[in-house]
Amino acid sequence: MTEWKQSDRTAFIAIVGRPNVGKSSLLNAMLGQKVAIVSNKPQTTRTRIMGVLTEGADQLVFIDTPGLHKPKNKLGNYMVKSVTESVAGVDACLLVVEADKKISPADRELIEKFRALDLPAVLAINKIDAVKEKSVLMEQIEAMSALYDFEAVVPVSALSGSGVTTLVEELKKLCVEGGHFFPEDTLTDQPERVLAGEIVREKLLRLLDKEIPHGVAVSVERMREREDGSGITDIDATIYCERDSHKAIIIGKKGSMLKKVGMLARGDMERFFDCKINLQLWVKVKEDWRNRQNILHALGYDKTDFET
Repeated sequence: MTEWKQSDRTAFIAIVGRPNVGKSSLLNAMLGQKVAIVSNKPQTTRTRIMGVLTEGADQLVFIDTPGLHKPKNKLGNYMVKSVTESVAGVDACLLVVEADKKISPADRELIEKFRALDLPAVLAINKIDAVKEKSVLMEQIEAMSALYDFEAVVPVSALSGSGVTTLVEELKKLCVEGGHFFPEDTLTDQPERVLAGEIVREKLLRLLDKEIPHGVAVSVERMREREDGSGITDIDATIYCERDSHKAIIIGKKGSMLKKVGMLARGDMERFFDCKINLQLWVKVKEDWRNRQNILHALGYDKTDFET
């Protein structure tokens, strides 16, 4: 059991920004291990995923939020509400923007939220490895700094790891004494079933095109280690989609796509859970599930968050 010390320091930090700027990738880079799924499609993160980094006396508790966007359905309403609630309940915010991009309305909206709450914030400019002219980066830093008095501005690359250590050190300066809230070996608050489902959803996001990925959800129905001493964990998961035509695409010709999703997901699960995995996947159609509160609630989203 970890000894509690009053001198230990903690900071709760919400990671915010518009979709597809690399918030989840940056969280994984800071933690040194994957807890949030990543794809090149916007709105990958649907819920608030917590990651914990403890180094010595300092503990950073990160809340990875969905990208701030204009919602188009009840699921979208939930995602946007989770962002605003996360900002209102933390010690500081980490605003992530993409290098060489203009200031967006979402960025301005978040900064106004910081100002209204008098909230300390650090700015991370991500994907700097894609910028050839450093003068462009300096102009972006100057423009963003004019909007808010950030505690620090750190150019980073979640992909290469450049600047990530510097960013963590700046965030540690926001910690306050009062003890740690989680044991030192805590990495995330996500239940294993949720993590397994998110790993499957990530593979769908990466392998499928256009609108289909946003219309899929994954529910892990069973996750149990065998009692025969084999060390194998059986996982049964159902992929929900909105149309029969989408189901056919997810399964693929002679089951080829579903087999590929399962193979890639199983590999990630075995590395994360450090055990052998027997993964079984099924695909079911639930029409317009993103606007059906009972299904959203069954998938882990709070009914009270869907009101417009």
